[in-house]
Amino acid sequence: MGEPLLKTETRDIGLDTGMAKLTPEKIEKVINEVLENETGAKLKVYVDTCVHCGLCSEGCHYYMSNDKNPIYSPAGKVKQTIWEILDKKGKVSPEFIRRAAEIAYTECNLCKRCAMYCPFGIDVAYLMLVVRRICHKLGVIPQYIQDTAHSHAATMNQMWVKEEEWIDTLFWQEEEAAEEIENLRIPLDKEGAEIMYSVIGPEPKFRAQLIYEVAVIMNAAGLDWTMPSMPGWDNSDMAMYTGDNELMGRLKKEHFEAAERLKVKKIVMGECGHAFRSVYDMGNRQLGWKMPPVRMVHALEFYYELFKAGKIKIPEKYSKGVTLHDPCNVIRGRGLHEMSRYTVNKICSNFIEMTPNREHNYCCCAGGGVINCGPPFRNKRVVSDRVKAEQLMAAKEKGAEVVIAPCHNCHGGLEDIIDHYKLDMELKFLCDIIYEVMEKPE
Repeated sequence: MGEPLLKTETRDIGLDTGMAKLTPEKIEKVINEVLENETGAKLKVYVDTCVHCGLCSEGCHYYMSNDKNPIYSPAGKVKQTIWEILDKKGKVSPEFIRRAAEIAYTECNLCKRCAMYCPFGIDVAYLMLVVRRICHKLGVIPQYIQDTAHSHAATMNQMWVKEEEWIDTLFWQEEEAAEEIENLRIPLDKEGAEIMYSVIGPEPKFRAQLIYEVAVIMNAAGLDWTMPSMPGWDNSDMAMYTGDNELMGRLKKEHFEAAERLKVKKIVMGECGHAFRSVYDMGNRQLGWKMPPVRMVHALEFYYELFKAGKIKIPEKYSKGVTLHDPCNVIRGRGLHEMSRYTVNKICSNFIEMTPNREHNYCCCAGGGVINCGPPFRNKRVVSDRVKAEQLMAAKEKGAEVVIAPCHNCHGGLEDIIDHYKLDMELKFLCDIIYEVMEKPE
């Protein structure tokens, strides 16, 4: 494995310029407004219940990967941020806010693994989200992720994709796929279709082949489906992670309304974890819905249903040794781990579990918006997931050549880990392999 990168002071224009504009009066006012108007019993119970036992520590990949340095333990991060804020009743310095922002945005993936190791189930991800909310309202946010949120606000997608570019990409993928399968269509704005398929902003920009592959799967399964041409096609939501709850709600409203305009029965989402969290857990609640107003199915559940119903045939399974990464948001957050294994076993002949797995799996260290904080924090992110590299290496030693990661952010994080630690493993989405081995129409 490669040597750990050296830690350097992390400079970020968003954090630095945001801090420079702060005054003690503004900090105290904003903190107390958030605490009084946006928190309640949940925050009080978590803070009052914690007995500082430290059992959460070994649930955190940052702590485990940084030689068990207590500043990276979940309780340590809480102690350095929200506890200090509460103890001083908001009377903290601009420098304190900058450090709190760096911890909340770049040293916690909001993966909730630590909550399983806490005897009281304290949700540190929620506490870090409160810190992010305060930092958002103070304007102290890493530049790269804030730029992404700006794209959401201006275009309703995270990659500044213009409406004509989005439609051109779908036509392009339809044309390409039709060369392989005659009469294949990617239906746009088909009212009353069974399924609306939605993706995240980076797909038309960087991973258009995933749209191609899913179009072939939909076609082979004989499904009645459509994709929206209008805003609402992008189901991602970095505002959820910057702490801009108002924008998060606006994005989810657009997504749900696209489905309702098309009168579809359900939304099938691509292989993205955070996007699912934004519609199934946080964004829907911001809008006042306990559950999404339209049935929402993640790709893992969708593939499972297709194979259970016998709608996809596999003439010959994928023969390379594969291992499976469990994305936090759809495994700990939704419990799809057995469904994903059912599909992997349907399409692969040599499945090797990495350990630990399922809800105990280590995070990729990219989620929670951490990878979206950009190059300034890349080194810290890669070093802080050494345990993931060790986990992958152990699977490789048992014969795994390919890592299946059914989540876009996980792909980004694992790609960096595989590269840095010189693991020499392939990385694939689940639909990459389904497309490769499935029986296709003539």
